[in-house]
Amino acid sequence: MAKRIDPISQRCLRWLLEDDKAAKEGAPRKEGVHRQHAWWQVMCLTGVDYFSTLGYQPGIAALAAGALSPLATLILILLTLFGALPIYRRVAAISPHGEGSIAMLEHLLPWWQGKLFVLCLLGFVATDFIITITLSAADATAHIVENPLVPEFFHGQAIGLTLVLIALLSAVFLRGFREAIGLAVFLVGIYLLLNVVTIGVSFSHILNQPTVVSDWRTGLFNSHGNPLIMLGISALLFPKLALGLSGFETGVAVMPLVRGKRSDTEENPQGRIQQTHKLLTTAAVIMSFFLLTSSLVTTLLIPSPEFQPGGKANGRALAYLAHSYMGDAFGTLYDLSTISILWFAGASAMAGLLNIVPRYLPRYGMAPNWARATRPLVLVYTAIAFTVTILFKANVEAQGGAYATGVLVLMSSAAFAVMLAARHRGSKSGVVAFGTITLVFLYTTITNIIERPEGIRIAAFFIGTIIVTSLVSRVWRSTELRVDQVEMDETARHFIAETHLAELRLIANRLNTGDEQEYLLKEKEVREDNHIPSWDAVLFLEVQISDPSEFADTIRIKGVQVGQYRILRAESAAVPNAIAAILLHIRDQTGKLPHAYFGWVEGNPIQYLMRFILFGEGDIAVVTREVLRRAEKDPERRPIIHVGG
Repeated sequence: MAKRIDPISQRCLRWLLEDDKAAKEGAPRKEGVHRQHAWWQVMCLTGVDYFSTLGYQPGIAALAAGALSPLATLILILLTLFGALPIYRRVAAISPHGEGSIAMLEHLLPWWQGKLFVLCLLGFVATDFIITITLSAADATAHIVENPLVPEFFHGQAIGLTLVLIALLSAVFLRGFREAIGLAVFLVGIYLLLNVVTIGVSFSHILNQPTVVSDWRTGLFNSHGNPLIMLGISALLFPKLALGLSGFETGVAVMPLVRGKRSDTEENPQGRIQQTHKLLTTAAVIMSFFLLTSSLVTTLLIPSPEFQPGGKANGRALAYLAHSYMGDAFGTLYDLSTISILWFAGASAMAGLLNIVPRYLPRYGMAPNWARATRPLVLVYTAIAFTVTILFKANVEAQGGAYATGVLVLMSSAAFAVMLAARHRGSKSGVVAFGTITLVFLYTTITNIIERPEGIRIAAFFIGTIIVTSLVSRVWRSTELRVDQVEMDETARHFIAETHLAELRLIANRLNTGDEQEYLLKEKEVREDNHIPSWDAVLFLEVQISDPSEFADTIRIKGVQVGQYRILRAESAAVPNAIAAILLHIRDQTGKLPHAYFGWVEGNPIQYLMRFILFGEGDIAVVTREVLRRAEKDPERRPIIHVGG
């Protein structure tokens, strides 16, 4: 008796796996088609991630560099304006469709090396975006707990509150998340305005208390003596401030949302590139201003013990000043604004993850089919975010190293990709300039990893998880049809069309010399082994391996005549899957069931299985039969496989 499926479970499963609204209404999904907006509006969408770091960056900088925080921040600003900005302006020009630097690097290494390289980068992307979600939620929690108007009950509940914020974020995406440009513009506008007011009032207090500047300067000289020593120490300390560099990767990822010129085409969107350059430059200048000014006022006005864990300025330095100098009413408004933008920064990171996974892993065959659906991925990312939050106890400072590691590795890879692009163009000055920037980012990355190894541990966990699950998925999906489309040239179509016999017979052949003698001997062997009458015509079918690390591709069949022998030749990532797709295509075009003839292979079956998974070959007859069985459920309509020898 068949097992009855619970209707409620069925409905839940359909809801979990259903596509977006357009797909449900029958509209085709068009990748890369987006509603476009003015560059400054899209800047606010990236700004909820980039600008929200002001919520915790000044406190982290003060903890890391102490009184040298403004000098270390100045070095960070120089790296932002003369390092990261030129790199990502170049990334925007080379990769204007939102693929970012990962797509640039994807083409550097062929075959499996390239796929594994991208999987490693995706591990750092996951580190960056997951920690963005957890760190932003943790800092939002810090602003909630430390607000004087919040009941005492919530103190000590940081982990629980952070989990609630992450769960709310997950609920938004499970309900359905659309591009919220308007909300982003509102949140960023209010947040930056409140920061201008807070920093402005703080500077007025500094002007009214000039002793704070002299005390700071005296302390610096007493501790370090020489300005050159201060600069050197600041250069060594600034990698700890690397969180202030976040946001550039998001800036190029949202390029398809930027409205360009009417003359733009998908092949040459010059207007979009120019507008994105404005986006990146404006965001970098605004953030540089706030990084420097916030570092100055927090360092001069906040006692250093308050930055320590448990201090009132820990993870919320500017909020501390807002409450101190403008009262709890304004401070609460500032807290609400900060909480909102930090929470929405998590939404930006979640949206980035939901865009990246379907862009790469399914194309590699390294994710199950449900990975194309949004809701299952949201649940997976939410579970990971819950785990990270619990492990780090919702501590902002503890997660800073992991976040910085993800950001810096992506920036280093972008700098390296741009340097290689300059080399490809033959620009020696570009190679020197971008090579220098690459070295600076590598130094910053390595220093950050040495100082805060928890970041690389988390990244290694994500990388390992992605690689293992991707390879398992690749093996699990290896017997799918794996072909997007089959195309035949005129000669190939003529070979098939002129076959008027009841049976259409194709001999699978591995191309060697390609001369008449090869086909003569192969035909004789197959006819004898399978008792094919001499008057029945045959075609030869040859599939050569292109890139076995690819998963799905378009098969283009070329008809070739060698003497009296007619051959169908094609290239594909996997021979058995390609042969199965060609047989099904011929069946659909002719209305006949084709017969395919193979020879037995001898050797270890496990060895042939690995050859198929890694190199697209192996025991071709057996795998072709399995691919056909999975692709065509009706045995009466399934092409016929013969094995002799």
